[in-house]
Amino acid sequence: MPDFDMKKFVKGAGSTLSRVVQLTEEKLGTSEKTEMDARFEHLSERSDAAKLWTEKIMRDTEAALIPNPANRVEDFIFEKIEKQKPKRLSNLEYLGLDMIEGGGEFGQDGPYGSALIKVGQAEQKLGSCERDFIGSAGMCFIQPLKKFLEGEMKTITKEKGVLESKRLDLDACKNRVRKARSMIGQQAKDGISPEVTLEQAERDLRVAQSEFDRQAEITKLLLEGISTTQATHLRYLHSLVEAQVRYYGQCNKIMSDLQRELVSLGGPQPYVPVSGYEDEDALSGRINNIELSPNSGYRRARVLCSYDAKDGTELNLSSNEASVIFVCECNPPNSDYMNGKQGLLKGLVPKAFLEMLDDD
Repeated sequence: MPDFDMKKFVKGAGSTLSRVVQLTEEKLGTSEKTEMDARFEHLSERSDAAKLWTEKIMRDTEAALIPNPANRVEDFIFEKIEKQKPKRLSNLEYLGLDMIEGGGEFGQDGPYGSALIKVGQAEQKLGSCERDFIGSAGMCFIQPLKKFLEGEMKTITKEKGVLESKRLDLDACKNRVRKARSMIGQQAKDGISPEVTLEQAERDLRVAQSEFDRQAEITKLLLEGISTTQATHLRYLHSLVEAQVRYYGQCNKIMSDLQRELVSLGGPQPYVPVSGYEDEDALSGRINNIELSPNSGYRRARVLCSYDAKDGTELNLSSNEASVIFVCECNPPNSDYMNGKQGLLKGLVPKAFLEMLDDD
């Protein structure tokens, strides 16, 4: 059992009691408080704002990546006990599994069953990309912010607390000096040497002032370092954006490939709103979302023969009784191709496969 230092315990308890008394008197307005300079206060406010907004951004990012709060709590617990996080399927992967199983039940040789299987496989790929993105975003953005909060910011908070304790000690010493000076006359009448009491109070004040100045300088240096961390956090932010660009690029490729596969299976052309949503007023004067005013440039054309797109810049054409496509000339004009549009799906179409219709 370690030795118990009673003298140290009593001294610590006395300091704590003195700080409580000083803080109470300040709250009541009966005691003066040492104020920090304007530069220090500005740095302190910036530090508090950095801590507040970094915590909010980190929590919001975690919520965006893992919307289920129960999963976030589970991950937090496993992280604290230093265990590997559980591997769980995402909602997209569950959807993909059910689509694949459903497609098998409906019959993979039928159009609907085969389409379900292909979409389910694409959903599984999206789920895999999502998992990779969550891991990448956590490593390049969330973990560095968490390390900053648990490292530098925790140190700053601790040193600010120490500084506040030193400030309370200093102000308590100042009060004792003032009281000692005011009681010089009374102590002389009672036969107590006022010089001894005042000298001790002034000695304590000098020590408290020295410790306060030293702690204030340490805390100020730490606070000034906050400005340099913003440049580091900017790099983390760029890394997050790059991870998002890769993720959405992969998703776009998966869905574009899926769209071409579905068209190759036959059936209706998929409706893909590539240009965003439009309100009802914007759709007036259009047919199937295509503006047919004289100045729009679009005309109707009948598809004479089916055509398989060679790449992502072209449209697949299907020949049947209702095969009508909206086209306009390319800019600059092309002798072999026109710009085609079906719903909001756009691409190049060969003129040889079209018959222009009279819109008058």
